[in-house]
Amino acid sequence: MPQGYACRLTRVIDIGAAAKGRDASDREVSRTASLSRREPFAHQIATTLRDRIIRGDLPPGERIVERSLCETLSVSRTPLREALKLLELEGLVEISQNRGARIMSFTAQEASNLFEVIAGLESLAAEIAAARIEAHELGELDAMHDRMTEHYRALDKDPYFELNSDIHDRIVRLSCNPVLIATHANLMLRARRGRYLAIVDPHRWQESMGEHDALMAALHARDPEAARRIWKHHLLRTGETVCAVLEATSQKASPPLDLAIG
Repeated sequence: MPQGYACRLTRVIDIGAAAKGRDASDREVSRTASLSRREPFAHQIATTLRDRIIRGDLPPGERIVERSLCETLSVSRTPLREALKLLELEGLVEISQNRGARIMSFTAQEASNLFEVIAGLESLAAEIAAARIEAHELGELDAMHDRMTEHYRALDKDPYFELNSDIHDRIVRLSCNPVLIATHANLMLRARRGRYLAIVDPHRWQESMGEHDALMAALHARDPEAARRIWKHHLLRTGETVCAVLEATSQKASPPLDLAIG
C-alpha cells in the first residue's frame, strides 16, 4: 500500500469518543442553548471542563461542587457526572464515593516521566516527518507556524497555545504511524495540562519560539536527524520548565502559576 494512502487511513482513537448515539442523560439537560445535539452532552461538558483544568481555572486539589458547576454550565447533574467519569478515565479528575470529585494533582515527578516519553515519541515523529513530508503538508505547517508567530509577537497566550498544540499534534500525525499516534494521544490527555504550564517566563517563551523556527528549517531542509534532535531538545526543555514550576509551586504551597507552552 502506498505510504501516502496509508497515512490518509491513519486515525487517532480518543477514549472518550467511542459512544454511539445519545443516551438518557441528553434528554435530562435543561437550559441547553449553548450545547449542540450533534454530540452527546456529556462529551461537550467534558471538553469545557478539560479546557478549564488545562488552563488552571480549576486548580489541582479543588473539590468539584456539582450544584455550582451545574449552574455555571447550565446543565443538569446526570450529564455532568458522566462528563466527570470521562475525565476520571483521562486522569484529570478523581471521584470518591464519600467525598465526591476533585481535580487531580499534577506532580513534578509525573511531569518528568510524561515528558521524557513524549520527547521520545515526538522527536521520532519529527524525524519520520522530515523524511516523508510532502510540499502541501509543509505549506500547511508553514501557515500554522506563521499564525502562531503572530500570536507570540502580540503576547496572545491562549490562541498561541491552541496553535502550538495543533502543530505538535500535526507533526505526530505526519509520522503516519498509528501506534505512535495513538500512544501520543493517550499520554497527552495528562500532559497537555503540563504543556500549558510552560512559559509566562518570557525567556522560555522566546526560547521555545526559536526551537519551533529551527524545526521548520529542518523540515524544509528534509533533514531527519536535525528534526529529531531539535524536537527532542524542545520537549525535554518544556518538561524541565514544567517540573521547575511544579516544584516551586509545591514548596510555596500556593496555587499553580499560569505559565508555559511547549
